[in-house]
Amino acid sequence: MAETDFAARVLAWFDQHGRKDLPWQHNPTPYRVWVSEIMLQQTQVATVIPYFQRFMQRFPAVQALADAPLDDVLQRWEGLGYYSRARNLHKAAQIVQAQYAGEFPTDIDAMQALPGIGRSTAGAILSLSLNQPHAILDGNVKRVLSRYHAISGWPGEPRVLQQLWQYAEQHLPTTRNAAYTQAMMDMGATLCTRSKPACLLCPLQSGCQGFQQGTPQDYPGKRPKKDLPEKSAIALLLRNPAGEILLQKRPPTGIWGGLWSFPEFADENVMADWLLEIHGQTCIISQRLATLTHTFSHYRLHLHPLQVDFDTQTARIMEGEGWLWYKAGTQFGGGLSAAVRQFFQNT
Repeated sequence: MAETDFAARVLAWFDQHGRKDLPWQHNPTPYRVWVSEIMLQQTQVATVIPYFQRFMQRFPAVQALADAPLDDVLQRWEGLGYYSRARNLHKAAQIVQAQYAGEFPTDIDAMQALPGIGRSTAGAILSLSLNQPHAILDGNVKRVLSRYHAISGWPGEPRVLQQLWQYAEQHLPTTRNAAYTQAMMDMGATLCTRSKPACLLCPLQSGCQGFQQGTPQDYPGKRPKKDLPEKSAIALLLRNPAGEILLQKRPPTGIWGGLWSFPEFADENVMADWLLEIHGQTCIISQRLATLTHTFSHYRLHLHPLQVDFDTQTARIMEGEGWLWYKAGTQFGGGLSAAVRQFFQNT
């Protein structure tokens, strides 16, 4: 198959079968496309759609996002995970507002310089919103190109990634770049899927080396397995007589950055010392609750929740910057960590 024919076949398939009614495809401004692309990182389209719609209602333009408190942004992101994406969205919006008068840069290098925007995301934003001829290389496109060219190895390896970028650039059409970019993502999501590729329906079947070999599922290569380190911590559920539980705002970076969560301690002795210091007397553990396990990209965390009940209102003196008392079901102006949400869902 000639290289120019590659794009032609992809576009012909898109005209018949591509997705054309996703929320961010209506009025595809750089701002709307940017938000959707960030949300779609590590997250399925069906999950993203309601989040995107609520996000746009609250932050209809980049200025609204830039002016909003980070707590408000994190609250709208709650449940999507990978919260660094939300923090980078907020930071990038403030840069666009301050340095570009609220208009996104149209140069790919300037776009890529914004927080949280890499080469592929920058290309997708400019292609989908402004029809610029930029290659993208998200997970779906990596899979299509790996199979089509039978590229061995894990795409995270520099050698493999360089090959994929070369092919991605090589196959770009001279027109209809927005449609082509969407088509490549759609093909990976609906035809060239991980476990059961629909090769007989694929417009690229005749030139696909993976199909000709009879082993398209062998591409792309899998990430080398690596055992995740196991970590444990004590999660303190400190409850006052009103039934409220003390939450602490986590640091702006790291796991659950900027979210409200239970205070954590290395062990029970450290927790007891802290309670004695702030309360002035020894506090008795009221209940040991079921372990909460959360798997992150670099380790697995086992939180052992210990409930301690304060019997006086003196605990109120702890409320202030970085601390608050929270009761399930009450309106809350910030984002809650997965540990807090999991606890209240199970109680």
